Amino acid sequence: MTQPQVDLEALKSRLKLTWMSGDYGTFAQPLLPGALEFLMRANVGPSERMLDVGCGAGQTAIPAAKAGVTVTGVDIATNLIEQARTRTQQESVEVRFEEGDAENLQFPDGSFDVVLSLFAAIFAPRPELVAHELTRVCRTGGRIVMGNWTPDGFIGRMFKVIGRHVPPAPMPSPMLWGQEDTVRERFGDRVRDLLLEHHPYPLKYAFLPEQVVEFFIQHYGPMDRAFASLDEAGQAALRRDLVALWSENNEAQDGTTLVQSDMLIVQAVRA
Repeated sequence: MTQPQVDLEALKSRLKLTWMSGDYGTFAQPLLPGALEFLMRANVGPSERMLDVGCGAGQTAIPAAKAGVTVTGVDIATNLIEQARTRTQQESVEVRFEEGDAENLQFPDGSFDVVLSLFAAIFAPRPELVAHELTRVCRTGGRIVMGNWTPDGFIGRMFKVIGRHVPPAPMPSPMLWGQEDTVRERFGDRVRDLLLEHHPYPLKYAFLPEQVVEFFIQHYGPMDRAFASLDEAGQAALRRDLVALWSENNEAQDGTTLVQSDMLIVQAVRA
């Protein structure tokens, strides 16, 4: 069966607009405890050079730099790079932030000791190029570290709910990066000592699931764009389904929200 032709330039423009929508810097604040735990598991040393692919507003790059790591961050969203640069000035820390594409990283081969991406490179439309680029810019013997949402985890199920109301982009599902066999296939013989571990990622908010959904709509680019594409009735239906999903999975009983979402942590050594 012939696959339909995809206008790649239009798709990438759409994806860039998605991540520039909302306010990811604000959205990521409640996610910071999980991001810091992920960074701790990555165990990046103070003498190492780290590339943060899909760095957002610096949620992992800035804490790593504060720990003495030499950090470069790249992101497709221009406004997030600007936010990240502003934060480095406010927090008196040195990080090199650049606009960049996970499918075409503008660095020489072997430039970094650690190449890291938390819930970011998975959203690029051509995963085979992402795997190539993450390994290419990592030195031989260096490490690639990813934190990836899984198809059956909470965030994976949330995207399935969205997909029932809004057609997904014509690209492989980002959640496939959360399947162990897929990760092995994509990296292939570019890496060795591949370690794949599942860990819960806490999604904790100081308000009820109804307000969590509104928070996502206001601040999370994919949710903002999904709602913008629907009419009033469609928005009401999607909102209802999302509130139901968050409510059914909420572990908190004190007027707040706590949901655990499965994350696949990928760690590998560049062969």
